[in-house]
Amino acid sequence: MKISEIRETLKLTDAIACKSDNEVQGVYIGDLLSLVMAKAKPADLWLTIQTHINIIAVADLIEISGIVILEDMAIDEDTLQKAVEIGIPIFRTKLSAYEMACQLHDLGL
Repeated sequence: MKISEIRETLKLTDAIACKSDNEVQGVYIGDLLSLVMAKAKPADLWLTIQTHINIIAVADLIEISGIVILEDMAIDEDTLQKAVEIGIPIFRTKLSAYEMACQLHDLGL
């Protein structure tokens, strides 16, 4: 499923303007960066409350399709700038990890 379809269907808010329309093949939920590096897979959509710049490095390393920042957390400006530079889509939602995971499951992910 394309990330644009997920964004539109679930009404996610764009944290940055990103032209990337990556394919999403799975979902990983986690906030501990070392676990994300060990367990997330390429083309996963990453759900997290972390917002510091290191999430971009981890997402780039793993080739994550996009990041959804949960619970309407404020995102650091340097994180947004680096995401634009690298081309990793970042979205925001007021939903919790559980609520977002349920909606993604209903979409078949």
